Amino acid sequence: MHPLRERRFLVLLALGFSAGVPLPLVAGQVLRQWFTESGLSLTDIGLTALIGLAYSLKFLWAPVLDAVAPPLAARLGRRRGWLLLIQPLLILSILATGFSDPAAAPLTTAALAAAVAFLSASQDIVVDAHRIEILEEKEQGYGLACYVWGYRLALLASGGGTLWLVGALGWGGAYAYAAALMLVGVAATLASREGPARPAPPLSWAVRLSASVVQPFADFMRRPYWLAILLFIALFKLGEALAGIMTTPFYRSLGFSREDVAAVGTVFGLFATLGGALAGGWVVARLGTARALILTGLGQMLSNLMYVALAHAGHDLPMLWLQVGIENFTDGLADAAFVTYLSGLTSRAFTATQYALLSSLAAVPLRTLGAFSGSLAESLGWPGFFLMTTAAALPAMAIMLFLLWRLPPAEPARIVEPLA
Repeated sequence: MHPLRERRFLVLLALGFSAGVPLPLVAGQVLRQWFTESGLSLTDIGLTALIGLAYSLKFLWAPVLDAVAPPLAARLGRRRGWLLLIQPLLILSILATGFSDPAAAPLTTAALAAAVAFLSASQDIVVDAHRIEILEEKEQGYGLACYVWGYRLALLASGGGTLWLVGALGWGGAYAYAAALMLVGVAATLASREGPARPAPPLSWAVRLSASVVQPFADFMRRPYWLAILLFIALFKLGEALAGIMTTPFYRSLGFSREDVAAVGTVFGLFATLGGALAGGWVVARLGTARALILTGLGQMLSNLMYVALAHAGHDLPMLWLQVGIENFTDGLADAAFVTYLSGLTSRAFTATQYALLSSLAAVPLRTLGAFSGSLAESLGWPGFFLMTTAAALPAMAIMLFLLWRLPPAEPARIVEPLA
C-alpha cells in the first residue's frame, strides 16, 4: 500500500479517537460519576441527559459548517480550517469543565459540558465530511472502520482512563488529562491533506436545510404506517436509556468504588457491547432482520431485570460483573438488529440523509425523556425504577410486532454506519 494512503487511514484512526474523547466526559459515566460524588440529587443527575442533545441535533447546523468558510480556509482548506478552529476550543472547554465545581455551581459545570458537547458534535460533522472527501469510493469502508476503532479506543482512554486518574490527580487533573488526549486530533488534522477542492455551495442555509432535512423526511412520510415506524424508532431504546442514565448513582449507592465503575462498567462494558454487536450481526444473518429484531429486543428488555437482581444482592462484585456483561451484551445484540432495520427503511434517493435523520430521531427521546430518570428513581426506589424501565420497552415491542406483521423488512437489509 502506498505510504500516503496508509497515512490517510492513520489520520482517520486518530480523528476517530479525537471524536470519541469528549463523549464520556459530558454525556456519559464520567460526568455522572462526578455529579454523584458531589452530592447532587438523582433528579439533577438525570437532567444531564439533556447535555447530549447536541449530538442528536447536529444535522441542524451541519449545512452552515458545510457552506461557510472558516477564517483560515485559504491556507488550510475548508475541513482542516474548521477542525483547527474547533479542536483548540474543545480543549479549552474540557479544561474549563474540569476546573469547575459541580458541588458549588452545578449549572456552571452543566453549561460548560453543554459547550463541550456542541463543539464535539461540530467536530463530528467536519470529520465525517473530511473522511468522505479524502478517500475514494472503494476506500470508504476501510476508512470508516479505522474511524470507528479510533472512536472505541477513545471511549476506553477517556472514559475508563479519566475515572482511574481522579484518585491521583483530582477531577481537574483528570479532565486535563482528557483534554490532552485531544492533541491526537490536532496532530492528525495537521498531518492530513485537504480533499479535492470544492467550491462553497451557492445555496442559502435555508435551502440546504430543506434539501438535507425537509425533503428526505417528506419522502419518508409518504410510506405506509410512517408514524408507527417513527414511534417505534423513538421508543425502542427508551427502557435502556432510562436505566443507563442512572447506572452511575445506582452503583455508587451500593458501595461500588470509582475504580469498580471504571473497570467493570466502562472497560468491560464496552467489550461486552462490541461482543454483542458482533454476535448480533451473526444472529441477523442467520434469522433475518424480523426474527432477530424480536429476539434481541426481548433480550434487551429483560436484561434490565439484572439491575433489580443487583439491587437485591447489594455490594456484590461478581454480580456487578454479571449484570454489566449481560446488559451490555444484549444491548449490542439489539443494536445490530436495530441498525439493520433502520438501514432497510431508507429510500435509495436519500439513503445517507434519511439514515442520519432516523438515527438522530432514535436518540432525541432518550436525551429528553431520559432527563426524567432521576426523579423517577427518587420516587420509585431502585428496584421499582428498574422494573419500570423494563416495562418501558413494552410499547415499542408491541409496535414492532405490528410493523413486522404489516411491513416485513426486505432481506437482506442494507447495513450502513452503526449508531453512535
